[in-house]
This record gives sequence, structure tokens and C-alpha cells, in this order.
Amino acid sequence: MTESREEAIKRLNSRASELADTVAPKTSEHLAAQAVTSQAYKIIAELLGGVFLGVGLGFGVDRLFGTNPWGLIGGVLLGFALSIYMARRTANRLMAQAKASGIEPKTIPFDDEEDEDR
Repeated sequence: MTESREEAIKRLNSRASELADTVAPKTSEHLAAQAVTSQAYKIIAELLGGVFLGVGLGFGVDRLFGTNPWGLIGGVLLGFALSIYMARRTANRLMAQAKASGIEPKTIPFDDEEDEDR
């Protein structure tokens, strides 16, 4: 028994819409998880970027003034301090946004079982 072209197209369209519903999650939880993940990557990038910037500037100072290895050491320390400052600023901004939207941070209970194993 063959089906008409219109029936086949209707059946194909219904299967395609079912597939689209299962593949593309439309929940707000999914979007919130993506936002949290992107903010976490931003903080990681700030931490690594500050250190790499300090290494680059320290290396440049060493090459320019011949202060090997003090420029590199100072650059790493300054880059680390800058990256901590930037990550802390971003975390504070995110916490202020969460408090303004009424979201309470979840507390993690202390686990004493690890200490008992030792």
C-alpha cells in the first residue's frame, strides 16, 4: 500500500518536529547552566591571562634592560596579583547579580568521613 505524497510529507514533518523537540532543550535551567559555564570560563581566562601577560612583560623587561631573571620574576608576581584581582572582581560582580535576582547560594555540608579514614 503506497501513501500519497502529501501524507508522506505530513509524516516527515511530524517526525522532524518530534526530533527538534528532543534535540533542542528549551528549559531555563539549560540556559542558566550555559551562563554559569561561560562565567566560569571567563574567570579561568582572567586567571591565566594575567599570569601570561606578566610573563610576557617580564620577559620583555629582561630583554630590554638585561635584568635576567628579575624582570621575569617580577612580571609573574605582578601578573598573578593582577589575575587574582580581576577574578575576585568578576566573582563579586556575579555574587551581587545573584543577590539582586534573589538567588541564595547553596551551602555545601562539611564531610567528616574523609578525616575518619586517616
